[in-house]
Amino acid sequence: MSAREEVVFARFDSGTASRMFALLGKHRTAVLWALLCIGLYTAVQVSIPSMVRLAIDSALGHAHADLRLVMTGFLVLIAFNAVLGFLQEWTAARLAQRVIFELRRAMYAHLQDVSLARLEDTQVGKLMARLQGDVGALQEFLENSVSAIGDLFLLAGIVVVLVWMDWQLGLMTLAVLPALVIVRARWMPWARRAFTRAREASSAVNAALAENINGIRTVQEHRREAVNLRRYGLLADENLEAQLASSRASNLMVPAVDVLTGLALAVVVIVGGHHVLAGSLGVGVMVAFIFYVQRFFEPIRTLSMQYTVMQRAMAAGQRIFEVLDLPAGLRDGPGTRDLPEALLPSIEFRSVDFGYRPGHEVLRDLSFRIEPFQTVALVGPTGSGKTSITALIHRFHEVWQGQVLLGGHDVRELSEAALGRAIGMVQQEPFLFSGTVADNIRYGVPGASREQVEQAARQVHAHGFISRLSQGYDTPLGQRGRNLSIGQRQLLSFARTLLADPPVLILDEATANIDSFTEQDIQRALRVLCAGRTTIIIAHRLSTIREADRIFVLGGGLIQESGTHAELMVLGGTYASMLGAHA
Repeated sequence: MSAREEVVFARFDSGTASRMFALLGKHRTAVLWALLCIGLYTAVQVSIPSMVRLAIDSALGHAHADLRLVMTGFLVLIAFNAVLGFLQEWTAARLAQRVIFELRRAMYAHLQDVSLARLEDTQVGKLMARLQGDVGALQEFLENSVSAIGDLFLLAGIVVVLVWMDWQLGLMTLAVLPALVIVRARWMPWARRAFTRAREASSAVNAALAENINGIRTVQEHRREAVNLRRYGLLADENLEAQLASSRASNLMVPAVDVLTGLALAVVVIVGGHHVLAGSLGVGVMVAFIFYVQRFFEPIRTLSMQYTVMQRAMAAGQRIFEVLDLPAGLRDGPGTRDLPEALLPSIEFRSVDFGYRPGHEVLRDLSFRIEPFQTVALVGPTGSGKTSITALIHRFHEVWQGQVLLGGHDVRELSEAALGRAIGMVQQEPFLFSGTVADNIRYGVPGASREQVEQAARQVHAHGFISRLSQGYDTPLGQRGRNLSIGQRQLLSFARTLLADPPVLILDEATANIDSFTEQDIQRALRVLCAGRTTIIIAHRLSTIREADRIFVLGGGLIQESGTHAELMVLGGTYASMLGAHA
């Protein structure tokens, strides 16, 4: 985990519990129905042992109630108990599903707006653990929280009835509770640490697994299977140890509660039996006491298990809200506007300073202008600021000082939608989404017709290989288009950009991974794609930029050389040396 990721995901939010229950605010009606079911179910649960007492006393002639009427009432209570138990569980599950649905949607929507710098420093596996595992833990808590509230109501009801039937025996029975409080007080801090450790260990295993799967080609190319398996084994062992510790913490309270239940029952049997023999306590009351004591410690045992669920949910909730609290990317400010229809797509940097971390500048007082419809190439060593320039044009990041202008307009004054329509990007590794070939071509223009899709493919010379696919334009693509070659995926990304028809085009190492046989097709497609647009090309293969109108040679955050290919060769500077090195 990087240092920045530690900062992002290590903050403790003391309001996690309140924020979790605040999620229920939009579902007040469902919450009220759930609470009503809880109240009725608890009343029935408390009434059943009293009905048993009445039946025993009636059978022994110690009560004036008709036994048949008492048994009928008992059967009615049993029926109500079954129906209300189902309604309680059903309303709780339905409420939890609605809340979790909204939470998943909120996380998905927020992650699309999170700052790129934050996402680039975060492992995908850790985010997936939050979207899946942590949300699942929170769902389990919400589904069980209704029954936990019912258990609390049941405890209160039983205490009242015990004291009402025989206050002396009732207080003697409840005398074991201080011991339970002491045990829980010692157990809770240790259990909390165990649950948090288990969740973090699980997240680390998920992150390692996702990284290995995403990079499986590189793993196999370098024969790193054994090394990665050993590294994963260490994480898996740590996860196993953490999960076992969490399981020990979960189950430790159960035998403790069982011991206390036995002690309370012993008090009832010994003391209550003595009073029955002495004639000062009815048999029905003693039987009811035994039922109530058993019912009293059952919710305590359940709540002990629920506490483990709650602790997992608190840890999960903290991590979920950390994701939701990640700072969003740059948003439209007040007064942002769209670009005019007749845009002359010039690009200008005016005294721009920029970096990703304070005190580490990537661009220093950078100034240049690209005229409309020019093709400009950016070359230079890694870290010289080529990709940073294109990111600032699209306003993925904010400049520290200076201005970036598109068509004479400061990009900070333009809406995100306007920048998205005005700028098209083709990257080194084309990203294709799940869906058909046609779906991927019309990705930026969802309403494009089939004819427009095919026309764009024909223009970039992609129609030929698409037609040879099993289902043509309706062929479903595998994950990230892995069932296509890199050249075919790149041609599809060209068609996608051409269909969107942006006035500004950015090619970020678009031909870096293309073999020499495919490069001719790519170069033909590029000429079509760049026609009538302002184009910025980032390339390490200098042979691909000879025809550019201007070439900027970057170094140290500045433009060290500028000119055409011929001018820079005559100059005999950095560019000529780089070209000689590539020859």
